[in-house]
Amino acid sequence: MVVDSKAIISYIQIQKEDLAVFRFIPKEGGDVPQYKAGQFLTLGAHVPAENKIIRRAYSIASNPENRKYIELYIRWVRKPLPGRLTTVLFSAKEGDEIIWLKPTGPFTIEEKKPDGEPDNRRIVCLGGGTGLAPFLSYAKHLHAVGSKREIVVYHGASYVDELGYRDELTKLEEESLDKGRDKWNFRYRATISRPDEWFNRTWNGHKGRVESFLQSKDGEMSPLEKMVGEKITKDNTVFFICGWQGTIDGCLDVLTPKGFVTERSKRADKSFEIKYESYG
Repeated sequence: MVVDSKAIISYIQIQKEDLAVFRFIPKEGGDVPQYKAGQFLTLGAHVPAENKIIRRAYSIASNPENRKYIELYIRWVRKPLPGRLTTVLFSAKEGDEIIWLKPTGPFTIEEKKPDGEPDNRRIVCLGGGTGLAPFLSYAKHLHAVGSKREIVVYHGASYVDELGYRDELTKLEEESLDKGRDKWNFRYRATISRPDEWFNRTWNGHKGRVESFLQSKDGEMSPLEKMVGEKITKDNTVFFICGWQGTIDGCLDVLTPKGFVTERSKRADKSFEIKYESYG
């Protein structure tokens, strides 16, 4: 049985006309529901034209140690038809009410291997568009708990103004450089898939889709391997992928031939190196 609760939209930051950050707090006050980094929150709203409640799930961008609010990174769906719930959200204002359900979801960091041993392998996150959200939660969570586990976040977008949280993620990497990777081991890179378009004319960073960080040419090391300084194997690295199905497929096309296995196709011993979550 679905149990609805009421939340208040406490903060809205419009990054562009169809991309925004939203924060939600319980209507009754107090702390937000408990959750794990990587889980999602289901929102709901009554749509008068259909006389029913429409619900949609969104990955949480905030970290569970922050009990003040839950933050979501949302794109307004406008094609081929306007998204019913995202249209409500992008028409809302701070202080408006909305329905929410308790956070849930399996897209979380594995702390142990199937044999019970601690999993200290490098975490590599590949997010397309708003698929960045759970990886922001991972990074902030690991930072908050003082983890020394290495984490690399790659974010791909079509345009420069769609690289959400770029300043925050850059600061997390700068802190890693300042403190030393033995204390906080974090790296972040972004890529633009349409570098030749006029709006992206100032971009001088990586170019291509996010899976291009995994691709190698003529036997050379991939951009990821060059960054971490070693060959990527299932013994030293695990992957998390989030975005449109095309992003998932693009990453799997590179990783699967190299022997990496997804959680959904795990081996007989229950081992795997890839988790993914698709929103389209």
